[in-house]
Amino acid sequence: MAHYARVNAQGIVEQVIVAEQDFIDTLPDASSWVQTSYNTLGGQHPEGRPLRKNYAGIGYTYDAGRDAFIPPKPYSQWVLNEQTCLWDAPTQMPNDGKRYQWDDQQGNWVEVPAQGE
Repeated sequence: MAHYARVNAQGIVEQVIVAEQDFIDTLPDASSWVQTSYNTLGGQHPEGRPLRKNYAGIGYTYDAGRDAFIPPKPYSQWVLNEQTCLWDAPTQMPNDGKRYQWDDQQGNWVEVPAQGE
């Protein structure tokens, strides 16, 4: 068994299923199903065999030129990392032990107050 993503004409993933290749081959729209790997993230796989950069999810884009699944862009200022096909913030999140979230209007990381503050 493997995971397959149904990709529409615009390259958007509409569905992800677990199936045998033989089953996919019987579907009238078989060419719209693209295999994806549940264990692949950012072009990495624990067993060293990544498939299409990222595991597909509904709303992801399949880029045939890159042969990669790309998640939706989370924020307007983030940039696609060509190596991982994931989105990177334009500045690195502070690494000082505090919690942060991205503020797209300010274009930077904003500290999230601890609960109770």
